[in-house]
Amino acid sequence: MVQNRLGPSPTPDGARRARRSPLVVAGCASSCLVTRSRLCHQPALPTLGAVGGLRTYLSGPRERAAVRNGKGGPLALYARGHGTYRGAGRGCRRDHRRHGPDEGTGRVSGRGRACRAAAVLLLTLTGQATAAPAATPPAGATVRGSGVVTWAASAQRVGQGADRAYRLIVKVSAGGSDLRIRLSNAYGDHHLTVDAAHAGLQSEGAALKPRTNRALTFGGRQAVTVPPGGAVWSDPMPGRVPAGARLAVSLRTPDARGPATGHELALTTSYLGRDADPGGDGDTGWTLTTGSWWYLDAVSVRPAHPRAGAVVALGDSITDGWGSTPGLDRRWPDDLARRLRADGTGVANEGISGNRVLTGKDGGPSAGRRLERDVLSQPGARTVILYEGVNDLKADHAAGADEIVAGYREITKRAHAAGLCVVGVTVAPFQGWPQWDTDAEAVRREVNHEVRTGGDFDAVADVDRALRDPRDPARLRPDLDSGDHLHPGDDGMRAIAGAVDHPSRNCRR
Repeated sequence: MVQNRLGPSPTPDGARRARRSPLVVAGCASSCLVTRSRLCHQPALPTLGAVGGLRTYLSGPRERAAVRNGKGGPLALYARGHGTYRGAGRGCRRDHRRHGPDEGTGRVSGRGRACRAAAVLLLTLTGQATAAPAATPPAGATVRGSGVVTWAASAQRVGQGADRAYRLIVKVSAGGSDLRIRLSNAYGDHHLTVDAAHAGLQSEGAALKPRTNRALTFGGRQAVTVPPGGAVWSDPMPGRVPAGARLAVSLRTPDARGPATGHELALTTSYLGRDADPGGDGDTGWTLTTGSWWYLDAVSVRPAHPRAGAVVALGDSITDGWGSTPGLDRRWPDDLARRLRADGTGVANEGISGNRVLTGKDGGPSAGRRLERDVLSQPGARTVILYEGVNDLKADHAAGADEIVAGYREITKRAHAAGLCVVGVTVAPFQGWPQWDTDAEAVRREVNHEVRTGGDFDAVADVDRALRDPRDPARLRPDLDSGDHLHPGDDGMRAIAGAVDHPSRNCRR
């Protein structure tokens, strides 16, 4: 029975509010933009609002990996875990600015374009500030994960912290034992204290299956304090979680204030309550609903098969699930997880709506800037599926094909240096979307040609071929279109997952 897999909670102590000194873990500084809270009295689909801006990478004791971009290339050395680059291309003499949503330069060619591409990469992958040195964690602090990531959601700014409890509903991919969660305060400007954390299996709504809700600890303690910019993993929780289970992670954040970290577009209803009990099984006190996840950004398990690994989908709103049916887990990474469930492979969805390869948007980090936090730091990650680019080529100051491909290559080099396989994905058509034009279509086709033939990736998922209308290749097939001509619907999401071959077949890194 399900409750026997997780086991009964051995003590009700987790239901009481802790007053002991919480464990504090090391982190790094960050900044953010103010957005409105995502609280609601009825389940609602959140809008595509602004997301926060992360200036620095998550700090921690990470090994350094050299990433070289050829002789005299723009990026000479990348120090993993510290977000710094040293060395710049000697061939670029001009003063280049980062171009974002409201600024940019006209299209250039030849050496000028190469310099611009180098400058864009340098600015967007490193940001304007380097990470603060990591403080020494106290005894028992856990800043690195173990096992295999089975669920994840990229950290964003989601609103304001408050003294409340959260019951967050997530669907794991791989099953296993020793469940752990990662809490993130990436966008906070105050210390975040969580004085109670539990995990159990959802029954219906905010109610849990009896005797499955168990207390989580951090370095052996019930409470933990995460500094601004920091993150922490819980200790392993005894018991086993089934593959595909709907997990309820319950947290209490007394006296939380300032910007809150989470993920905006959950497409799943979670629950809030001022006086709710994180350690309880029932739905009493969970009086509010939310369409976002708060503070939780990863879950890992120890799979039964010792060689099992994880696939991380690094993407934009299509990966985030925009266009799929809310509440039914029909994003394409969900479909991929169902395909890979038999062999114990975990799937982590690191999609952010509006995300770009080269430049951040609305203060949020580009794909390159969040690679360490969202992909390389995930436990058991073996493969990254890089599905980005449409937001770069349809922006008001659109990037050229050579710039987008250069961004792909830099991300691929860093992933390879960390021992991960990389699956490249062709950009799907989007004629009918307001920002489509013939120039963007030409860039899209050039980018796709490079993805298919450039040889940079370990494998290629030809999503363009899977989704395009054979009678009008610049458009999505009508039966795969969600209706906005950019985002696939549920059937289109399944087609994307079907275009991804099993990651282990084409890569032996």
